[in-house]
Amino acid sequence: MKIAMVSEHASPLATLGGADSGGQNIHVAALARGLAALGHEIVVYTRRDAEGLPEQARPVPGVTVVHVPAGPPRPIQKDEILPFVPDFADWLRRHWMFQPPDLVHAHFWMSGLAALGATRGLAIPVVQTFHALGVVKQRHQGAEDTSPRERPDAERVIARRVDRIIATCGDEANELVRMNTPPRLLRVVPCGVDPAVFRPDGPAAPRPRGPRLLSVGRLVPRKGVGTLIDAMRLIPGAELIVAGGASADRLDDDPEVGRLRRAASEAGVAGRVRFVGTVSHDRIPALMRSADVAVCVPWYEPFGMVALEAMACGVPVVASAVGGQCETVADGRTGVLVPPRDPRALATAVNTLLRDPRLRAAYGRAGARRARTLYGWERVCAETLAVYEEVVAPQAGAAGERKAS
Repeated sequence: MKIAMVSEHASPLATLGGADSGGQNIHVAALARGLAALGHEIVVYTRRDAEGLPEQARPVPGVTVVHVPAGPPRPIQKDEILPFVPDFADWLRRHWMFQPPDLVHAHFWMSGLAALGATRGLAIPVVQTFHALGVVKQRHQGAEDTSPRERPDAERVIARRVDRIIATCGDEANELVRMNTPPRLLRVVPCGVDPAVFRPDGPAAPRPRGPRLLSVGRLVPRKGVGTLIDAMRLIPGAELIVAGGASADRLDDDPEVGRLRRAASEAGVAGRVRFVGTVSHDRIPALMRSADVAVCVPWYEPFGMVALEAMACGVPVVASAVGGQCETVADGRTGVLVPPRDPRALATAVNTLLRDPRLRAAYGRAGARRARTLYGWERVCAETLAVYEEVVAPQAGAAGERKAS
């Protein structure tokens, strides 16, 4: 099968940890690799965001990444890309009119707009994964939401026009139903983890004698690192490692790092909070294995890949009970779910784990087993492929009928 993936702002080749790079980049890259390993031809289309990028790159056999010229060839915040989506769609349409893929899988809402524009009248089925929904972001961030005002209405249109929607968790599927999405279009396929990379055995990063907590992810307020720093006042003796944000040599220029450093100073815990900047994805497993507890407490979370990766490494997780984390983290078996934005509840959960090595070990074993059996990329790719086949088979049948007539 020839599969086109559209991921307008999240390149599978990007360095992770920046303001607009994270779980979606990992998801697109891993899904493309996994489907290619099954014998499919994958082309990922992402916006050209730097001078000198080649039009095409082939990171692994069977996967081609195409840098689409839409907007200036420099980094742009994803919330500022919308004006260039028509150019993105026009470029795709010109290519697909003569060399159509069997199916298009759009990742994120602007990719959905581009895919629908490019396939108009071409009888190419479109599958959509939103990765996050504007109505949810608006609900939790209010006036601080920087998304284009068109986003919620655009997502409703996309949800009614595509052939299938892959939601990454039941919570997202329920949100889509509340947006009047036809339930017949919805399928739930979670994000995945590579158990060969994220596993309990393997090297661990150096660590101090005392307990270590770890937070990994983009440094934006809604990720809840501020809540964790506030909770550190009630977690005596523990060190907190915060991975994410700018590169290590540019941390002093990162405004969110500055805000969090001030918060740590005001809380009297600055000496126990260490910011290490962006950590490459291949170094994350060793960092996770050095931690006693991984803490993932965003205000809201479409899926929550960090919690899953920590579980796969055999690390117990304390996570906020939001979005996909309610499904990946088995409360009381692989970790503890706490209310978001509640430092006291967070501290209580962390202290309970830090006081009980046997409980941590039990949660770690159960988490690794759960991640491996339910969320391995082999299973996720097979479930995604089953959705593709649902929409490609009718198209192939219709084409055969036209040829026979």
